[in-house]
Amino acid sequence: MPVYDYKCRQCGKVFEKLLRSLSAADSVKCEKCGSAKVKKLVSCCAISSGGKSENVSSGKSSSSCGSCSHSHCSTCH
Repeated sequence: MPVYDYKCRQCGKVFEKLLRSLSAADSVKCEKCGSAKVKKLVSCCAISSGGKSENVSSGKSSSSCGSCSHSHCSTCH
């Protein structure tokens, strides 16, 4: 089951949501204010291959994806 990052368009809260099915994406609401006006963010993931770890973007890069909590994300840093 994938975890997606979202940002509330009303209050600006960034949060993660575990979705059990694609149809559940339609019912995602902000954890802070309860608004249904949320935007799915481009997320980074870590891939390990042969003892080497890399950050990989799942989409187009932007100046600030808002989905990482550190400065190692290749999507927004």
